Amino acid sequence: MKELSYRDAGVDMEAGDNLVERIKPLAKKTLREGVLAGIGGFGALFEISKKYQNPVLVSGTDGVGTKLKLAFELDAHDNIGQDLVAMSVNDILVQGAESLFFLDYFACGKLDIDIAERVVSGIAQGCSLAGCALIGGETAEMPDMYPAGEYDLAGFAVGVVEKENIIDGSKIRQGDVILGLASSGPHSNGYSLIRKIIKLSGADFDTDIAGQSLKQAIMKPTRIYVKQILALIQQIEVKGLAHITGGGLTENIPRILKDNLQAQLNIGSWKTLPIFNWLQQQGNVNQSEMYRVFNCGIGMIIVIDENKAEQAKQILEAQGETVYTIGKIADKTEQESSVIYI
Repeated sequence: MKELSYRDAGVDMEAGDNLVERIKPLAKKTLREGVLAGIGGFGALFEISKKYQNPVLVSGTDGVGTKLKLAFELDAHDNIGQDLVAMSVNDILVQGAESLFFLDYFACGKLDIDIAERVVSGIAQGCSLAGCALIGGETAEMPDMYPAGEYDLAGFAVGVVEKENIIDGSKIRQGDVILGLASSGPHSNGYSLIRKIIKLSGADFDTDIAGQSLKQAIMKPTRIYVKQILALIQQIEVKGLAHITGGGLTENIPRILKDNLQAQLNIGSWKTLPIFNWLQQQGNVNQSEMYRVFNCGIGMIIVIDENKAEQAKQILEAQGETVYTIGKIADKTEQESSVIYI
């Protein structure tokens, strides 16, 4: 029997080393105060700033779901990394946390350095938008685990918030205003249904959707709201935040409401992006299912005192956000739904 190496078993250690060298300059651009040791060590070190008196760490982890299947099919690997970062940093943001650092996990059957670099470049871009450092991760080459040309992604973010400034929805009251920040598209949710609709419709990815191709509409990266929301929190008390991810508007808003409160959303008060209209028409999807699966044009919900709503809108618009006043908080009985559309 001939002498075997790891390469004979399908693992190219040199390719992995080369990828690490390509990643280092990408990660270096995301460095921020607190990073003590990043890419290359067994563990990444981060020191919490002394500006925090009672720091509480907030963590979140996620992937990007079956949007990856479209990335493979369309050779659209450049922005999928931003999706990965967004899903975690937007989640921890809703508790008022400043994102500190992010780590990723990239797994494949055979490592394609060029594709992996494109993915990590998107991760670095997402970290820059969130103001957090990419300080580590794992690249796993596992022969026979994944089909050729495919990979899997996961990641997690860690942030920090002063204990007394944690946003948990406990201060939300009847009469508070609900603001919605515009999404860029489906973000990273509902893609199993999206792929099903595309398949059944027989649509070409070059199909025009209000001036952009279907490919462009469905592959837009998830918006990252971190810096904009943190700027708002520094100036105005925010009572509640909800990241509109899997479960759409219907299932995410109740996560920040007490049992006796209800979110009343005004249909038509925000712009529904053309891609959602197309998906609903092509898939013959019921409106209630649309609200339960997709963000339908709203990526982040903000609950704020009625007297501060207009000021909040001005602050967010100055940060480049498109802001809609989409509803209010009302009292509800035990039998009523936590979210209604009126």
